[in-house]
Amino acid sequence: MADTAFASVPHEAGSKKPDPILIADGVTRRFGGLTAVNVDHFEVQRNTITALIGPNGAGKSTFFNLLTGFDSAQEGEGQFNGRPLRGMAPAKVARAGMVRTFQLTKALSRMTVIENMRLGAQEQPGENLLRAFAPPLWKAREREITEQAHDLLHRFKLYEKRDDYAGSLSGGQRKLLEMARALMSKPTMVMLDEPMAGVNPALTESLLDHIVELKEDGMTVLFVEHDMHMVRRISDWVVVMAEGKIIAEGPAGTVMSNPAVQDAYLGAHHDTDLSELSELSLEDDA
Repeated sequence: MADTAFASVPHEAGSKKPDPILIADGVTRRFGGLTAVNVDHFEVQRNTITALIGPNGAGKSTFFNLLTGFDSAQEGEGQFNGRPLRGMAPAKVARAGMVRTFQLTKALSRMTVIENMRLGAQEQPGENLLRAFAPPLWKAREREITEQAHDLLHRFKLYEKRDDYAGSLSGGQRKLLEMARALMSKPTMVMLDEPMAGVNPALTESLLDHIVELKEDGMTVLFVEHDMHMVRRISDWVVVMAEGKIIAEGPAGTVMSNPAVQDAYLGAHHDTDLSELSELSLEDDA
């Protein structure tokens, strides 16, 4: 299905997609005299896995923050599912159906795994101060949320850890927990910021499988990753950023042989195959 969706899409920066779920136009973010993000046009095709890659300092994480409401652009507009994103707080972005994870996991260490999961659910009447004193108004919903959390913990192989403190989990398990918690809100689109960072090889395979399953479940995935082998393996489309700009788009093989991309990563050293750079740290400090 992804091949069909991208069949007529030009392999060039800022290309328009047949059914975009996320659009950004003229988005600029400056920090003093530094322009961290300067994206003319960006679209994500619905129900596909899109990788956002680029060398260190390219602006990927900053761009993620702008799209999800954790930072504000000085210029430009974003749209998600036809709704404008400008000025929308992160919580409202999540309620609209676009959720994200972070390069450094945000699990609440002193809460149990199941408590972390419950926090991710929407429509919790028990959070209202007056209703909190009337259990019949929220008990049924709490049971639904707990059942949903148990289902997801089974799926992510964390069910046996449900009563453990999140702080006791390994780095890879916390990544799984964060992804599972994001799904508690039943999102339309999932944004993953370096989901494989710090994860051991055994759990990496599990995470990759889960990302592919998200698409199979009808969701759209946009992820930042520096491991080119992972990008090539699971992405339907690759977008490359350098110095805050989108410089190339296309299938993984096409993008990795693009001279502009090789320049961004390697300078003049074009004798190195970009697909072999899985050992190279391409993280974004912006």
